[in-house]
Amino acid sequence: MFERLEKIKQRYEELTQLLSDNEIISNQEKYRQLNKEYSDLSEIVKVYDIYLKTKNELDGVNELLSNSTDNELKDFARKEKDELETKLKILEEDLKSLLIPKDPDDSRNCILEIRAGTGGDEAGLFAGDLYRMYTRYAEKNGWKVELIDFNEGSKGGFKEIVMRISGNEAYGKLKYESGVHRVQRVPETEAQGRVHTSAATVAVLPEVEDVEIEINPADLEFDTFRSGGKGGQNVNKVETAVRITHKPTGIVVACQQERSQLKNRELAMKMLRAKLYEMKIREQETEITQKRRSMVKSGDRSEKIRTYNFPQNRVTDHRIGLTLYNLGEFMDGRIDEMIEQLQLAEKTEKLASENNFN
Repeated sequence: MFERLEKIKQRYEELTQLLSDNEIISNQEKYRQLNKEYSDLSEIVKVYDIYLKTKNELDGVNELLSNSTDNELKDFARKEKDELETKLKILEEDLKSLLIPKDPDDSRNCILEIRAGTGGDEAGLFAGDLYRMYTRYAEKNGWKVELIDFNEGSKGGFKEIVMRISGNEAYGKLKYESGVHRVQRVPETEAQGRVHTSAATVAVLPEVEDVEIEINPADLEFDTFRSGGKGGQNVNKVETAVRITHKPTGIVVACQQERSQLKNRELAMKMLRAKLYEMKIREQETEITQKRRSMVKSGDRSEKIRTYNFPQNRVTDHRIGLTLYNLGEFMDGRIDEMIEQLQLAEKTEKLASENNFN
């Protein structure tokens, strides 16, 4: 581990020099890549420097204990030694955790899709509730939410809704939300007071840059249509909504939220790149047959990941077995505890895998 840390420290110092090089600064793409690598290594190097400083202090205390004849001074040194050894153990665990490979997509913005599943109108209402929940969570994190496309339900809510969420670690936090969300509650239309079960599907895709996914313009088919639903004066009058079909894969994306056709086209292209990137990543993962499936993997949207039980005021995440009894607050966007526990579970599993490998 320490040999690896020394190499990281050397690379960090090398990057410090490179980022002040005029040739690198003039190349924006290269500068962006190196600056991101520098940022990723900064925390590891900072903790490692503290570890080295603490270890040097401990070596000094041990030397004093070996050479001093002053009993009072040795008693003080023994106490300090215990404190430094405890600190070193904590720092070592922190370093092990920091050395776990990070998902390179975690720092990206994301495209979040919610689709009503089984349960008819109630599923659409639940999809609307999830939209509100994620919007509130984004607001609490200071993220920006842009509506891309939507199809309203007949009695409220949405049959489907797509949004772009931009902000620090947006994908890294929301990626755990991909999957089937199940709700158990008494619908407003239920006169008998019976609890119904319905579901909605959530998909979270990392947003990618133009240079990462090459798209041949000849592979695209563009259509324009009139926007539907609530909106400005141009709704149902001007064809500002855009639909893009990627002919090789059959992927279809649409955006109707903006008044500008150009802006709708731009957002639709972001969504298409995200979907093509996800397809590429899935193909790569399929090829790695020996890769063990993670218990909190963010990918398979066919999995039932969470149940929202309104009569019992509880929400349960089935991947980590965590149940919280604050459903009202949870639906208001206070999902931090759940996200943190999912992140911890993933980190713990990765750390166990690293130890088993070593």
